[in-house]
Amino acid sequence: MSLASLTRQESISLDEFRHGMRRLTAGVSLVTTEFEGEKLGLIATSVSSLAAEPPSLLVCVNRSASSHDAFVNAGHFAVNVLREQHDDLCAQFSQSARRAERFQSGEWQTLNTGAPVLADALVSFDCQLEKVVEWNTHSVLLARIVGISLPGEAAEPMIYFNSGFHRLGD
Repeated sequence: MSLASLTRQESISLDEFRHGMRRLTAGVSLVTTEFEGEKLGLIATSVSSLAAEPPSLLVCVNRSASSHDAFVNAGHFAVNVLREQHDDLCAQFSQSARRAERFQSGEWQTLNTGAPVLADALVSFDCQLEKVVEWNTHSVLLARIVGISLPGEAAEPMIYFNSGFHRLGD
């Protein structure tokens, strides 16, 4: 196969893309921030480590999300990796009808930036936003990790697969 054929852009349908991405299993994170006195959060499955030096990660946020601008303007956020028992918390933050319930359950604290950190998350990364890269419908938030919370023992994570939230044993 030639380099030219590798770089040629093939056209796939949006439906094909969606069906393929449903098979990409991902951990589920609750990304939170505090902006102008308001706590905000959203469920994200597009979170990845970026570099070990300096410790950094990236989060992809849809620009149409109601809290998108607050995350960009706050300049900080926390990535709380959810445990399998956080299914109700996951529903609160992923369903707009349950918006009023957000931050009413769970134990919340802060680390260095003031972003809300879930006390019993698998791990929470307190992040300082370094750069925003816009890519079509999303913003990629590149952040330096300035604090970390590793409460208790490791447990089973909440995962996202086939358009739904699951436990590893499901």
